[in-house]
Amino acid sequence: MKGLILSGGKGTRLRPLTYTHAKQLVPVANKPVLFYGIEALKEAGISEIGIIVGDTKEEIKQATGDGSHWDLNITYIEQAAPLGLAHAVKISEEFLRGEPFVMYLGDNILKSGITSLVEEFQQKKPNSLILLTEVANPHMFGVAELEDGRVVRLVEKPKKPASNLALVGVYMFDTHIFEAVKAIKPSWRNELEITDAIQYLVEHGYEVQPHLVTGWWKDTGKIEDILDANRLILETISGSNLGNVDDTSRINGQVVIEQGVVVKNSIIRGPAIIGEKSEIADSYIGPFTSIQNNCKIIHTEIENSIVLEKSEIVEVGGRIDESLIGREVKIFKCPSKPSVYRFMVGDKSEIGIK
Repeated sequence: MKGLILSGGKGTRLRPLTYTHAKQLVPVANKPVLFYGIEALKEAGISEIGIIVGDTKEEIKQATGDGSHWDLNITYIEQAAPLGLAHAVKISEEFLRGEPFVMYLGDNILKSGITSLVEEFQQKKPNSLILLTEVANPHMFGVAELEDGRVVRLVEKPKKPASNLALVGVYMFDTHIFEAVKAIKPSWRNELEITDAIQYLVEHGYEVQPHLVTGWWKDTGKIEDILDANRLILETISGSNLGNVDDTSRINGQVVIEQGVVVKNSIIRGPAIIGEKSEIADSYIGPFTSIQNNCKIIHTEIENSIVLEKSEIVEVGGRIDESLIGREVKIFKCPSKPSVYRFMVGDKSEIGIK
């Protein structure tokens, strides 16, 4: 059995971060989102993974390499344009070579992983097994209708959903899926929809079974979902200290302090993680905060936020909360006279000022 991870989207909901970086490499608890998917497939016993890549292919390749870091093999499959999930399956036929496979969306994180899904597929041997979860806003997802424990209908982003069971973004298929992706037509979005391909399987007598997700699941396509996933993962960490914390500082709760970190006259309340070679001075780092490598937080209060590598936040009045701060960003207090705000802000940025 092989794995197929989709990592070619443009990440429009995460701009401006994704103007310069792949959305699948945005870190959650200081680990790229994509790595959680790779690790989930590895834990399920899959050692051959194809990664669908697009405009950000070089960045993805540099981050994941040949897969040897996880003791598996990674093959890159280029998708010229984001033409749909079913199109990604279609162009991967040569790599998959007639084997059953699991398809995993690269910006998803599942607490429980996919091991139970893979085991169920191998035991029951349906033509497809799809992961579902109950959601409050099913019109935002592909939605499944069930009858006697089997999938009978799927609709992509329905205006009037017939159920609240959303497709999570993890699918198991045997080789019949290639018949389906070759038969369907592009949708109104000019994409080959995976929901249409699965519906083809249903209508042509193939067996499609549901698998309800246990534990939480996050599609990290939006900033609020990334922050929520960051919180959920940080809740599971165990504290450790490989840095240098002075006697005037206090570390409360589960806090990971990595090598080369210097903490001076500060309070850090976990769960939180401070990346390598970062400096925290005269500051408060609150719960659910992830700070990547080589950052400086000086005379600042921040919580429930993510700060990406090589950023500096210095002498910010008030507390920063629920924020995602990009790479090599500088936020600092200007001279008091004259009393003005000074910004250099990219497209589609958001700034809240009191």
